[in-house]
Amino acid sequence: MQYKWLNKKNNKKLIVFFNGWGMDEKIVSHLDCTDYDVLVFFDYRNLDAQDFDFSSYQTKNLIAWSMGVCVSSYFYDKYKDFDKFIAINGTQKPIDDNYGIPVMIYNLMVENFNELSCGKFMSKISSEFDLKQYTARSTAALKEELIELSKVNSKQLLKFDKAIVSKKDRIMPYKNQLNYWKNQSADIIENQGSHYVFNQFCAWEDIL
Repeated sequence: MQYKWLNKKNNKKLIVFFNGWGMDEKIVSHLDCTDYDVLVFFDYRNLDAQDFDFSSYQTKNLIAWSMGVCVSSYFYDKYKDFDKFIAINGTQKPIDDNYGIPVMIYNLMVENFNELSCGKFMSKISSEFDLKQYTARSTAALKEELIELSKVNSKQLLKFDKAIVSKKDRIMPYKNQLNYWKNQSADIIENQGSHYVFNQFCAWEDIL
């Protein structure tokens, strides 16, 4: 797993962002960090993560998008004491017929994954989405990440405070997201956009 500090100026407030599959930090680099230090995790081909000391922060927030929602709970022990947890277009059961991407669809995507199918998949994230703008990884590396994500299993789940769910999501079905979050304690915020929503925000505070 890779990481990138978008902002690290010894602020008193922290945001840790768990990215979606296939992306890197550039997908959220346009967001104004204001007075937050911001750490981004991405590339889940392995889940070996560097340990960080967050004890100096007075306020700690975790934001996770898409597959990052599930991955964040894999690190339950490290983040369970954070102050706020926000999920965006993802669930903690991301490969599931009722609560995530249907199992058959996910398996077929992995089985038939190539440069052409990758392009078609990315076009579903958003009509304005350009994969090359957000990641330089190869098609083979992206397929490896898909395979590893199918193995993620968290014994304990983080308790999310808010779930942003897009009605036009063509990746993580809107209905399945609602099925999942209506059984949790999170406040559900319905969004009119697609799977990729970060073009709607100017600053991290807009998400919080």
